[in-house]
Amino acid sequence: MSSSFPRRKAMHSRGWKNHSSVTEFILLGFSRNPRTNWILFFLFLFLYVFTVLGNGLIVTLIRVDAHLHTPMYFFLSILSLLDLSYATTTVPQMLIHLVSDSKTISYVGCVVQMYVFLALGITETWIFAAMAYDRYVAICYPLHYGVKMSQTLCVLLAVSSAFCGITCALVYTVFAMNLPYCGPNEINHFFCEIPAVLKLACADTTLNDQVDFILGFILLLIPLSLILASYVRIFVAVLKIRSTQGRIKAFSTCASHITVVTMFCIPCMVMYMRPGSEASPEGDKKLALFYNVISAFLNPIIYSLRNKDVKRAFLKLVGMSEDAQ
Repeated sequence: MSSSFPRRKAMHSRGWKNHSSVTEFILLGFSRNPRTNWILFFLFLFLYVFTVLGNGLIVTLIRVDAHLHTPMYFFLSILSLLDLSYATTTVPQMLIHLVSDSKTISYVGCVVQMYVFLALGITETWIFAAMAYDRYVAICYPLHYGVKMSQTLCVLLAVSSAFCGITCALVYTVFAMNLPYCGPNEINHFFCEIPAVLKLACADTTLNDQVDFILGFILLLIPLSLILASYVRIFVAVLKIRSTQGRIKAFSTCASHITVVTMFCIPCMVMYMRPGSEASPEGDKKLALFYNVISAFLNPIIYSLRNKDVKRAFLKLVGMSEDAQ
């Protein structure tokens, strides 16, 4: 029973009298059954290694192959870097906790993990919007694509996405960790995600729910609206193409992006835009797995299996030619 209660220290210096503060949290993870945890360990280890190798390979191919130095692959390389970093923020620690008796994370470590995770996730939603705009310009204005999607604009879109992620994640984190946490300290999750941590606050979290909803609206619904607007115009333009083969080719360039956006953004909306009282710990862990682990694992597969340019770059990298295949 002692593990259910945190080590405490006085909080008078923080202005909360008659309270005490946790110095560490305990992440309960998925199961307390050692056999189940070992099975999960090998499963998530495989997913993580493939995620690192797959996304790392895409970044490398785009970097070394001059034919992939286009706006579309520029954003794809950023997406791969975000996915790799996103998974690395949580999965290595989860793997250690699955096979270790100690499942603690320090208060500071929890705050850092929460902030980095949010910053990367928010940045990714806006990169999705930038990728949709890129496809819109490529399909609707093919003759002006090089001018409209200039290098300056691409860098500006990437930097503004990162700035939005860095600043908005700070707001999320400050509002969450400004609350008193005086025990218990067991987080029913596999990492420090805001909805799970807020359940341990020794204060009313109504304001936090409101802030989360407003930020969720800005950071999820607005990018999704921009993506939807881009694809409405894309579909209208594609329907005007007389050639069936031309339509299929145009739709195929967008299918991968639509799939990835759906896998990532829909679970995020459910997690961050509903009241905390409606959250289910087990359901939250499954949702988090989907947009934190599964999405990062599948992205390299989705973007490379049907992409001839990526395949060609890979064969060139390993010293093989398509003719030999």
